[in-house]
Amino acid sequence: MKISVIGLGKLGAPLAAVFASKGFPVIGTDLNSTLVEAIDAGRTPVDEPRLQELIGENRERLRATMDGAAAVADTDVTFVIVPTPSGEDGRFTNRFVVDAMQMVGAGLRRKTSYHVVVITSTVMPGSTGGEIRAALEVHSGRRVGKTLGLCYNPEFIALGTVVRDMLSPDMILIGESDARAGDILERIYERSCENRPAIRRMNFVNAELTKIAVNTYVTTKISYANMLADICDRLPGADVDVVTQAVGSDSRVGARYLRGAIGYGGPCFPRDNVAFASLARSLGARAELAEATDTLNQYQVDRVLGAVQARLPDKGTVGILGLAYKPDTSVVEESQGLMLAARLIEEGHPVVAFDPKARDTALAAMVKPFAPAASAEECVRRASLVVVTTAWPEFRAIPAEAFARSPRLTVIDCWRLLSHEEIGPVADLVHLGRGAVDGRIALV
Repeated sequence: MKISVIGLGKLGAPLAAVFASKGFPVIGTDLNSTLVEAIDAGRTPVDEPRLQELIGENRERLRATMDGAAAVADTDVTFVIVPTPSGEDGRFTNRFVVDAMQMVGAGLRRKTSYHVVVITSTVMPGSTGGEIRAALEVHSGRRVGKTLGLCYNPEFIALGTVVRDMLSPDMILIGESDARAGDILERIYERSCENRPAIRRMNFVNAELTKIAVNTYVTTKISYANMLADICDRLPGADVDVVTQAVGSDSRVGARYLRGAIGYGGPCFPRDNVAFASLARSLGARAELAEATDTLNQYQVDRVLGAVQARLPDKGTVGILGLAYKPDTSVVEESQGLMLAARLIEEGHPVVAFDPKARDTALAAMVKPFAPAASAEECVRRASLVVVTTAWPEFRAIPAEAFARSPRLTVIDCWRLLSHEEIGPVADLVHLGRGAVDGRIALV
């Protein structure tokens, strides 16, 4: 079975490489020649752990082209994984998916055999069976059914662990036009997955709703944990880690994503939550829970900013450790560290910042730039107050002497990475989410 992948970005390139690593001949296609050339040269087109390894080891089965119609004509199954940007109302727009259907349709007109088209991009409920199916049928000259299958099959992954998540997913979600199309897609995953994930097959609209419902539920857990952390900040003797570990031990709750720290970010969680609320409102349903989750998440930057302002020396420089929205990625969309830097700069505070991967993308995203540091240690040494905003493990390796000075440096550790045993003797370490450190509550 031959596979084509339309879109070689942050998710499409790993998807193509994973399928190739499991023995499928794969043709990737993209309108961006740089991405295509990288794949054909055996280089990763995007920064993602393990991706270079998979591309390098499977070059005989993985190639790329800018001729999407030819890629479709030469394969049996096509995965479409292109952007679905949010509109002004918060709902996802399908224009790039619909545009891709013209390319797919042109390829299908060159062949007569059965073909399955798989929409992997996240779309709003009603999209796959609505305008996407209509565009596919118009451009291909076929009806979905006897010679053409259509599926909705979004990924549940996180940047920084995309390859791992694709190889060992918790669930495979399949919205199918018919059993034949779903069977083919299920067989692909039976071969490509290294675990035995739950496979949930259903109609299009249920699958579309499930995708954004899962992400919205996860963001609710994150905001709940951050609400607990905010309470613990202000309650002497309270420790959010102790509380969430106990709460998460209850099987009705579960421990995953229940870690009080700062807000969620990235290209998916914030917009999925907003899209879910927008969908509910458009249907006349109540969406207060999703809206409250988003409100709590937006508050987290204010919460950290308040902790900084309460301790920052006059005319002091704030050092920010972490600009990516999470470790192991250079992505800065909705990054808490970047938003904190922007707020501080707007208020006239000098900012020096470091991130192992995201320095350049962060600088490009800023209206008023921060001062970049060459290393985490340099960032600490140049700062009057330090904030740890991304849980990069390497921040634990900053030598204690880098924090030592007079007057003592304050370090606000949002993720509680640094230990009081190592840093406490030379600096005032504040763990957000813990209500008392040497008699001081986290927020004053």
